[in-house]
Amino acid sequence: MDITQLENKFDQLLSQTIHWLSSPEFYSQIGLVFTALIIALFLSRSLISISPLLQRRPSRGRALQLRMGLYHLRQLILPLMIVLMLSVANDLSDSLIGTSWLVKLSLSLAVIYMLFSIINRFVEKQLFKKLAILFFLPIAILHVFGWLDEVVSYLETISLQIGNFNISAYGVARVLIFGSVLFWFGRLSSNAGQQLIRNQDDLDIGTREVFAKLFQVALFFIVFLLLLQIMGINLTALAVFGGALGVGLGFGLQAIASNFISGIILLLDRSLSVGDYVEMEDGRSGTIRELNMRSTTLETYDGKDIMVPNEQFITTSFTNWTHKNSKQRYSLEFQVAYKTDLHQLFELIRNVVSTHPQVISGDDIPIEERPDAEIKEFADSGITILVEFWMNGIDDGPNRVGADLLLMIWDILKQHHIEIPYPQREINIINKG
Repeated sequence: MDITQLENKFDQLLSQTIHWLSSPEFYSQIGLVFTALIIALFLSRSLISISPLLQRRPSRGRALQLRMGLYHLRQLILPLMIVLMLSVANDLSDSLIGTSWLVKLSLSLAVIYMLFSIINRFVEKQLFKKLAILFFLPIAILHVFGWLDEVVSYLETISLQIGNFNISAYGVARVLIFGSVLFWFGRLSSNAGQQLIRNQDDLDIGTREVFAKLFQVALFFIVFLLLLQIMGINLTALAVFGGALGVGLGFGLQAIASNFISGIILLLDRSLSVGDYVEMEDGRSGTIRELNMRSTTLETYDGKDIMVPNEQFITTSFTNWTHKNSKQRYSLEFQVAYKTDLHQLFELIRNVVSTHPQVISGDDIPIEERPDAEIKEFADSGITILVEFWMNGIDDGPNRVGADLLLMIWDILKQHHIEIPYPQREINIINKG
């Protein structure tokens, strides 16, 4: 092709473009596109203004997670309205004008804008957000310009035969893309569903945890089946997979299976609940923050998380301090001199301990649960006094009741000049001369 032919083709393309830009069909489609954009903007603002859930960001109340998700959807209303209105404009352009190529181009760009808004709003991890932009936006752009089918056909030609399986570049890309979407959507749905179940106040905590975990397992099992369908694997092959899984459970996966089954047992028999304070046989202790299928998370008062395999709660003993009754009894000890008036001391100690706001006290309380002071032993240097009291919760973390009481006892002893003795020893010197 020489220079003259190139110039002729360029002149032909230029004249055709000028004809398009000056034709009534072009301006009619421009008018339809702008009208659709104005109507979409008006509808989106109207929906936000009439809906209380979309106007203000929720900060408290029931179903907070669900209402927060609905509030975040307000950013997708405008892209969705634009796509809907341009779809209507596309049908009108076909029926009234006879052509709609410009409206279709605008509609495709609107779909790309909506996909970008969804990725930017709901994909929180920067790595996944970048991967989504690198994969989905190019696919949408290829679809806009009509090149997607050609690219798919080319990727299908790049294949590798392994036994009875034909692995193509398109199949691998499809599994990676749709598998990522499925697992992302599954995790998002799992978090939202579990939060919704846990917000059902008419159910006790144990029942809510059981339903939440069963919902999580069922959802990811469905996602797994859908992924197998995307990979083109016949579900009848699961019988072979089940046999291989059974062999694996008998060897390398035995511990994982044991923890999984133990987690189900713990959720069903309700021996543990979120919020219980648990002390293990080896001395580790903490408040249960999460009950997972594989392990249980204990949160200590010094900010550490202890991951305990569920099997340990089945095979070893543990102490659940707060499962059925949050009331606990604690004791303090100190010494006073032998010259102390113990009758006066006991009355002072009982009164001062009863004044603490977190100590259970009062005439309506059973006498065995009221604050008490008594002699524990006659020691070498003084009399050991035992102080017992009951409180709700654990005497640690935010409830440092024992430390408060020791300071209060110190103050009352100083106020009444009651002596705390130093260690004393008697030495007898025997003169053998």
